[in-house]
Amino acid sequence: MVLCLDLIIEGKVSWKSSRVRPPVSGFPSLTALGNVALLRVQPPPLVDECAPHSFSCFLHPTYSFPQSRNSPLQDAVFRKVMSEAEQVPASAPEAASAVILNATDSNGTEALNATAKFVATPEGTALAYGSLVFMALLPIFFGALRSVTCSKSKNSADMPETITSRDAARFPIIASCTLFGLYLFFKVFSQEYINLLLSVYFFVLGVLALSHTMSPLMSRIFPVSLPNKQYQLLFTQGSGESIEEIVNYEFDTKNLVCLCISSVVGVWYLLKKHWIANNLFGLAFALNGVELLHLNNVSTGCILLGGLFVYDVFWVFGTNVMVTVAKSFEAPIKLVFPQDLLEKGLEANNFAMLGLGDIVIPGIFIALLLRFDVSLKKNSRTYFYSSFLAYIFGLGLTIFVMHTFKHAQPALLYLVPACVGFPVIVALFKGELTEMFRYEETPAEEAGTKEDSSASDKKDQ
Repeated sequence: MVLCLDLIIEGKVSWKSSRVRPPVSGFPSLTALGNVALLRVQPPPLVDECAPHSFSCFLHPTYSFPQSRNSPLQDAVFRKVMSEAEQVPASAPEAASAVILNATDSNGTEALNATAKFVATPEGTALAYGSLVFMALLPIFFGALRSVTCSKSKNSADMPETITSRDAARFPIIASCTLFGLYLFFKVFSQEYINLLLSVYFFVLGVLALSHTMSPLMSRIFPVSLPNKQYQLLFTQGSGESIEEIVNYEFDTKNLVCLCISSVVGVWYLLKKHWIANNLFGLAFALNGVELLHLNNVSTGCILLGGLFVYDVFWVFGTNVMVTVAKSFEAPIKLVFPQDLLEKGLEANNFAMLGLGDIVIPGIFIALLLRFDVSLKKNSRTYFYSSFLAYIFGLGLTIFVMHTFKHAQPALLYLVPACVGFPVIVALFKGELTEMFRYEETPAEEAGTKEDSSASDKKDQ
């Protein structure tokens, strides 16, 4: 039988069954006890607590031994741990990095696994959460500003995708089926191969998204002295009069430079899966989503956010599906930031995360309110700023509850009431609630058709 001793940094010690883990060497804080490696841990003094049938007690000068131990090895290990625990000062530091140790006795039949789990420092936690909030605000703010320009664009490549009330009602159902399908895939098939396919897929999407995100900046910094040549990528089907366009994409030298830079980031992500590369792709996806996905009116936005509110709460609190997929899914569909950055630098690996859906879904509603502000022609951005501040409040409340209860939280549980409620209250005070819900955007294609028809009518007259 294999036995495992978990030396948890909070101070709890317990024996339990476990598989043998590979030995880890090179830790200077180890003390030899025969052929058993012990990790020196220094938890703060805590109150004794022992289970009746398994050894589970806090490392404290006053301790209890288990009722029975199965070998002299276990007995020696416990006495060594407890003797060192008596020498621990009351002000000993609590945090330590997670390590896994393995050792066997002379017969090779028993192993000891000592595991010290990392506990983030308050500074590291504050830095991680603050960085996630800041990164979430960037694509919402700039994506909303770019959505105003995008809605007026006549370029087919920049035309937004309009979400109708019917699309909004079906979206939570489609999202639920997709989420549960991914969950089953991870349960049935090898996680390694699924993530390999997803990595290649998101590599292509990420390069294109990051290239599109960088293009306005590149237009400003591109040297005037360099020639900016125009190119066209055209795929057609058929010939003669029955020819049909499949792809017709126009680009220039600036776009090619953006594509090359994005490809470098893509290769970095594909080979290393580094968290910075993940965040660059994640921010690009979020910004493009807020910019190119347009709600046609406020009622549609309320339907979409209300449906996803129920979706998020059910899949996080009702099942373990959402958390399992989020942890198993190795793709840039979430923003991450290490809580141990101060200790390990850029090689840190203990991450706090925020899903892109918690950015894009409220973001497209906030972008709609900005376009509503523009349509009022009052030279103010009241509804945009009120919803933007509401998002900050909702996200901050999510982090506070998650940190307090130590449990994953459905962010839309807090974001949806805040992002919808704040602007509605503002509209009530200003007497513009009816005008807000009557505001409707026409898809760019339909708007172009109406303009063409009105122009032809004027010519006929």
